[in-house]
This record gives sequence, C-alpha cells and structure tokens, in this order.
Amino acid sequence: MTANTPHPTAATVLITGASTGIGLATAVAVARAGHTTIATMRDLSRAGALRDAASAAGVDLEIAQLDVTDDESVERAVARVVAEHGRLDAVVNNAGAAAVGTVELLELGRFRDAMEVNFFGVVRVTKAAMPHLRASGGRVLTVSSVGGIVGQPFNDAYCAAKFAVEGFLESLHPVAATVGVGVCVIEPGAVASEFVANAGIDPAAAVAEAGPYAPAVVAYLERTARSFAAAQSAEDVGGLIAGLLDAAALPFRVQTSNAARAFVTPKLADLDGSAVTAITRGWVTPAA
Repeated sequence: MTANTPHPTAATVLITGASTGIGLATAVAVARAGHTTIATMRDLSRAGALRDAASAAGVDLEIAQLDVTDDESVERAVARVVAEHGRLDAVVNNAGAAAVGTVELLELGRFRDAMEVNFFGVVRVTKAAMPHLRASGGRVLTVSSVGGIVGQPFNDAYCAAKFAVEGFLESLHPVAATVGVGVCVIEPGAVASEFVANAGIDPAAAVAEAGPYAPAVVAYLERTARSFAAAQSAEDVGGLIAGLLDAAALPFRVQTSNAARAFVTPKLADLDGSAVTAITRGWVTPAA
C-alpha cells in the first residue's frame, strides 16, 4: 500500500479517537472492508458504543487504549500493534476536540489544549508510526476539517490547530512519498456526531458571557444550527476513509461531501483572501 498502490491483502490499521463519531464509523467500515482494525481511544470505559456498533455490523476489531497527548501511550500502542501483528500499514489520525470561543474571551489554556490534541496528537502518532509505515509502504490518513482551510469565527483555537495539521502534512507529503508512504488529509464539513455536543456549548451561557461579542455569537450560533441541520453522517465519512486505504491513487486532500467542496473552493482559489473573509464576515453580522 504505497503512495499510489493499494495493499494487495488485508492491511493492519490503527485508528485514533474511535469511541464516537467519525472514528467509530471509520473503525467499523475498515473492519467491514476486511482489514485488521485496531480502534483506539483515550478512555476505554467509553468503548461500549463501538463494541455495540461492531457487533451490529458483524465485524471483529480490536479496542486499545491510546491517548494522543501522551508520548508513552502512543509509543506503547504502536509498538504493541507491530509486536502482535508484525506490521503497521496505515494510521488514521482522527482524535480531536472542539474549542469554541474568541481570543479575548478564551483562556490561553484552551488554546494550548486544542493544539495538544488536534495538532501535536497528529504529530505524535505520525512520528511513532513512520518507521513502520516506511517498512510496509503504508499510509497516513488524517481527519482534518474544512476548518483547516477556512478560518471560522469563534473557532480561533480549533482552526489554528487544523491549519497547523494541514501545513504539517502538506510539508510531509512529498518527503514521505520518497520513502513510499502516502499522506492524505480528509476534510469533512458539518458531520452529525457527538463532536459538537462534546464541545459543551450552552448557547444561552455563551451569549450571556460574550459581552461586546454577544450579537456576533447569536448570529454565529444561528448559522451553525442551520449548517448542522443538513449534516453529513459519520458513516458516510467513515466509508470514504476506508475506501482511501485501497485507493489506487491517493490524493493529498479530500473533501467528504459536495458541501465541503463548495465551502473550501473560495479559499483554495482566493489568492488574496478577500473572498473567504467576505463570506465569513456574514456569519457574524446580525440579521437586519
């Protein structure tokens, strides 16, 4: 399974953040495709939903502990996979966390936490996996976001981390290809999962605590509710990711829906940034 050649047999795949949402759906889809699937999560007490989903789908997968913010946890998990299965063919960097707020109101600790999980977690897992992926001609598949292309109001910390992910992997992509490792970033838009719920947003409290930003918060929350009303399913995204394991030609950047493609197109074709900022300015302008 090199950068442009799918693996001829079942691959051994490690997935992070598999307790809910995209990670859970990806683990089930990868196992259904016949691959050896090691689905990891920080807290194994939250494995029940994944076990139930795997049982309902009639697939077997392994569940293991891995905390992407902990060097020893990552190194131990990767070493165990290689020791028990003899190889590692792909990692799916999925673990992530929301961080909603703007810089004046958001504690610096929230910025650091967002970078630690969403960015350094990807770096940590990729670094540990690379020697084994070189040996197998494997792939690094990373769940980024349309927020890794377009900076979004009240997502200062989250988008900063996802922008960093995109820059890191875009830089790694040509270098990894020289040693036979494929690199791909996956960019979902709105997805119907527990990700937003896990952000712990209380809309009334968010508005009450926003001070001079209250009108912008109201407009943002209204726009966000509309976008998630038509959200893509986590199963759709998981199936797409599973398909990338066997794709004959692995692209660097993949949007998971037409909505996601439409969302990032202005930025990717916007040399001076004026088009994308004109769009997002409307997100925080209260309706007349």
